[in-house]
Amino acid sequence: MPLDASRNSLVLPLLGLLVEQPSHAYDLTARLRERYAHLPVTRSTVTSLLKSLEKAGLVTSRVPERVGNRPPRTAYELTGTGMADFRRKVETGLREGQTASVDFIMAVAYVGVLTADHATAILDARADRLDQELATLREQPGGVAEVHMLEVDYWRTILATETGWIRKLASRIRSHDIDWPGTRPDGPRRTEA
Repeated sequence: MPLDASRNSLVLPLLGLLVEQPSHAYDLTARLRERYAHLPVTRSTVTSLLKSLEKAGLVTSRVPERVGNRPPRTAYELTGTGMADFRRKVETGLREGQTASVDFIMAVAYVGVLTADHATAILDARADRLDQELATLREQPGGVAEVHMLEVDYWRTILATETGWIRKLASRIRSHDIDWPGTRPDGPRRTEA
């Protein structure tokens, strides 16, 4: 685990699950494994991260509770500081996460903590940046066999695909095709396709 526990790739989804509901380490471990099978999750890591996050003031622990014959378990919940930090982490992941990275994917998973307008602005800016990166990729240089430049075509495809997906997501958010948290019940409704 990194010396700075906040840099662990499990922190963002861990905080995201605590946004949904206060939980104890066993429950969080099971939910992380269920939702994010691609992430390496152990209960000891989750427990260590929760303690580090509590020490940093991002989560707070409740009095341990006993359920049935099980030993008492400590549930954790986000603090106001934790929620603000969580939003910052989502914004940073959306803005700065490497293309097709776990950081970007986890930020997308929790983009709903941002307002729809703020989320679309960040997504639009990312798509514009990726378009610029795509434009700078040179075509196959003369005299170099295609077999030695396959990675350029691969990277072009990854950039174009991510950019297209981001633009579609931003469009769906703007058109209210995605039910967005915090939308007033009498406000714009989701359109059926």
